[in-house]
Amino acid sequence: MLSAWSEVEIIAIVEDYFSMLQAEIKGINYNKTAHRKKLIQQLTNRSHSSIERKHQNISAVLIEMGCPYISGYKPLRNYQRKLFPDIISELLSQNILLLNSIAEDADLAIEIPTVASILNVLVNPPEPVTPQEKQIALERPQYKGKLNYLAREAANAALGSAGERFIINYEHARLIYLGKENLADRVERISETEGDHAGFDILSFDETGKDRYIEVKTTKYGKQTPFFVSSNELDFSKQNSEKYHLYRLFQFRKEPKLFTLQGYLENNFRLAATTFRAECV
Repeated sequence: MLSAWSEVEIIAIVEDYFSMLQAEIKGINYNKTAHRKKLIQQLTNRSHSSIERKHQNISAVLIEMGCPYISGYKPLRNYQRKLFPDIISELLSQNILLLNSIAEDADLAIEIPTVASILNVLVNPPEPVTPQEKQIALERPQYKGKLNYLAREAANAALGSAGERFIINYEHARLIYLGKENLADRVERISETEGDHAGFDILSFDETGKDRYIEVKTTKYGKQTPFFVSSNELDFSKQNSEKYHLYRLFQFRKEPKLFTLQGYLENNFRLAATTFRAECV
C-alpha cells in the first residue's frame, strides 16, 4: 500500500495543476499527458492513475474555494483532510498571475459560440454523488477563498445574456426538429420582456404545446461547476415543478455543452446557503 502523499509531492502536483489551469483559462493549448510524464519524475513511485485521482482531488478543493477547475478532471472529494487543502490554499494565494487570470475571466464579456449543430450540445446530467461522497462533503470543513470567483462569474450579466440567447436558438431548433414551427415562433425570453422577477428566463414548449419554464445557468467552466439560485427561483421551481426545467450550459467558452433537469431544484441538487439577510429584532 502506497504511503500518503508528502508535502513535497503535493506542492509539485498542485503547482503543475495550476500551470495547466492558467493555460486553459487563457485558451492556450497544453498536453495533459506530457505534463503528467514530466510530473511523475518528481514523485515517489506514483502511478498515472494515482496522479489522475489527485488532480481530481485538487478540482474538488478548488470548487470548495469558489474557483474554477480544469474541466477534464472531474472533482473527487475523497482527499487527505490534513495538509492537502491548506497547501492548495497557500499556493493559490501566492499565485497572483493565476488569480488575476481567474478574476479577469470571471468578468469577461463573451459572444455566443458557434457550433456545427446546436442540438448536439445536449448531454446527460452529472451522475448523482454516492452516499459516501455526500457524507464526506457534509462532514468536511469548508475551505473558502477570499473571493468566490464562481459567484463572480455567475454575476457576469454579459455571460448570462449570451447563455440565454444561445438557449433561445436551441429551443427554436429543438421545436423545429419536432415539426412544431408554430411553437418555435412563440418562444420568448421572459427575463428580457418581463425582468428577473418572473422566476425563470425563457418560455418555451414541449411537443404537446405545454408550457416549458426554462431557467438558464451558464458557465465557461466544467460540468460539475456549482451555480447559484435565488429564493425566488427556488420557490418558482417548487410551485411549477411539472413545467420547470433547469438548463445548465457549461464549457461555454468554445465548445458549449448542455444538460437539463426537470422539476423542483431541491430534488435535483444539493442546496447550500451562501448568504443570509440579517434584520434587527
